[in-house]
Amino acid sequence: MKTAFITGATSGFGRAIAFRFAGLGYNLVVTGRREERLNELINQLHTDFKVEILPLCFDIRDNEACINAFHSLPEYFQHIDILVNNAGLAAGASPFQDSDLADYEQMIDTNVKGLLYITKLIVPGMIERQSGHIVNISSIAGIEVYPNGSVYCASKHAVNAITKGLRIDLIKHGIKVSSVSPGMAETEFSIVRYHGDEDKAKAVYAGLTPLNAEDIADAVEFIVTRPEHVSVNDIQINPKQQANTYIAHRE
Repeated sequence: MKTAFITGATSGFGRAIAFRFAGLGYNLVVTGRREERLNELINQLHTDFKVEILPLCFDIRDNEACINAFHSLPEYFQHIDILVNNAGLAAGASPFQDSDLADYEQMIDTNVKGLLYITKLIVPGMIERQSGHIVNISSIAGIEVYPNGSVYCASKHAVNAITKGLRIDLIKHGIKVSSVSPGMAETEFSIVRYHGDEDKAKAVYAGLTPLNAEDIADAVEFIVTRPEHVSVNDIQINPKQQANTYIAHRE
């Protein structure tokens, strides 16, 4: 039975992806910072699916915590077939000159450095086995920069660059590297971005039907269920009413 390692699995995309992989029969390693939510996820997965699940509660911004969590994996979970780098966030939505440096650091530490920490730990095993698949959850912000999002966009541009670089470096080892770049999607994303202001978060999606977590799980499932000789490198997925980061039709 194969094993998938999913970061940021306690909500949003990560939670939906975890359920999708369990439905495909994968054993799961799921990570998150919120222990209560992680336990709730595990209980629900155990109720619905007959797979082995290992929760790891730590903050991927902390490299030492990543190392300790990885080395705590029992032998049964050390053969990781698929890594889904999902953990990520946006913090703040102000012009660069008015933004908080702490928000910048949080986004770079989570979206870029956390992804690197986890990937650096898991890739050697994939190379040793000459197989594996890495799926990075990026964003339309990694393709186009938009106002008041310079550093978030920079962090997702970095994810896209890392994805492309990994694909080049790992191709000789039989390892696939893919990305999914969602447009406007309604999860906890905007609530986190606006530091808990639910009215501002709700206004982001006013007048249109945004993507949801299941839409992104659909894309990830499609990527990982292709025949062995097929690699889906990148998927950009937007709601119908969003043309790009600038143009959205609101009713």
